[in-house]
Amino acid sequence: MALLKRLAEHDRDVLPFTLDGEAASGLRGDTLLTAVLTADDYLRGSDFSAEPRAGFCLMGACQDCWVRLGDGRRVRACSTLLEADLRVSREPGRRP
Repeated sequence: MALLKRLAEHDRDVLPFTLDGEAASGLRGDTLLTAVLTADDYLRGSDFSAEPRAGFCLMGACQDCWVRLGDGRRVRACSTLLEADLRVSREPGRRP
């Protein structure tokens, strides 16, 4: 179940991407954070407890929204724009 629900702007181009190996989609102009949270209910696991997280500051100032791209790069989901056919992997976090 998605954490975020789109209420407007349904007329932008749909961009397919892969989230943890599963097909997903977002809209042109979405950040990865928006695309992931409109597709599922969490962004990544906490580094301290592996509990689900949805981001914190949402403006690139903290360390709470890291995801990994298919080419191995680690990027901030809140400040990285979605591109068609990106492969996105969520960080699972760590159990204490």
